Amino acid sequence: MKICPRCQKTYGDENLNFCLDDGTVLAQVSTSPLPETVLLNRPRITVPTQQVPGQQFPNQQMQQPAWNTGQQQQSMQPKKSSKTWIWVLLILGVLALVCGGGFVGFLAYVGSQANIANSTNVATNRGTTTSSTNSKSTNSTTATSTPTSSSTSSDRKDVEKVDLEEWVREFSAFGTTEYTNNELLMASKQKRFYYVLAGTKDQTTEDADTVVTLRNVDNADSSLGYGLVFHSNPQPLEQGYAFLIDTKKKKYHVVHHVPKDEISVVNWTKSDAIRDGAQENTLEIRDHPDKIDLYINGQMVTSIKNTYGYTGGVVGLYSGDAVKIAFKNLEIHK
Repeated sequence: MKICPRCQKTYGDENLNFCLDDGTVLAQVSTSPLPETVLLNRPRITVPTQQVPGQQFPNQQMQQPAWNTGQQQQSMQPKKSSKTWIWVLLILGVLALVCGGGFVGFLAYVGSQANIANSTNVATNRGTTTSSTNSKSTNSTTATSTPTSSSTSSDRKDVEKVDLEEWVREFSAFGTTEYTNNELLMASKQKRFYYVLAGTKDQTTEDADTVVTLRNVDNADSSLGYGLVFHSNPQPLEQGYAFLIDTKKKKYHVVHHVPKDEISVVNWTKSDAIRDGAQENTLEIRDHPDKIDLYINGQMVTSIKNTYGYTGGVVGLYSGDAVKIAFKNLEIHK
């Protein structure tokens, strides 16, 4: 049995805690003759209770409801600190690890490609092979060369015809070679890489006219070009030159090599002397004491000074961007 201390109304429902008339906290009816229980949170009455017509509860209780006392005391308790920030930090940490690991993986990949590009594979038989990425040789110009000579004959009568079948490699990590129909077919294994074959020490290009005929077998795109290497260290891409063409764009280019780099000597230059597509083109290097003349299909397109050539340098062949190039009739006139 419970009783309202204010209106003295009794309730038999033990689960009821508040008076249904005035909202006062109900008290348990004691069976023993004990003094009336004093409610510590009972508001002190200073104004007489007056019933307002149409109002369910006394004015005093509307101003300060007794049943809200517990809620007010509870709201003063300190709120539990949120642990959301801990989850945020954990998520950010995981993201940092994942992203950081991806970036490190990317750097490792770039480093591995650079190591592959700059490594050297020494092969047996007649020549040395190597491969490297393109470096500073991608500059271009829109100038058009003017042929100054139409002669393709050489005044040097001592002719060495290089047997290109002996340049075939059984295996290379950098490129492929095969000999068919009197042509040496060679290509780098990857785009943005070039593949070079260098001759033996007795196949020198100093004081000589060096000539080769080539064709772009599939008329494929190559930003690096393909062509004739001269004045090269027998260990290729250490020191020497390369005279390169691009038959699709009808341009030629001259570079020189230092360890781990390819540097432009003559920027990409347009030339009408180049036959486009998969047609054959003949490149010729004529070495003189004071200059080197470069010919395409019997027409001289440019001259350079021998500043970077290797003393006693040898001949070589160059193919870039995984484009299959067919070479034939490699000759050295002295």
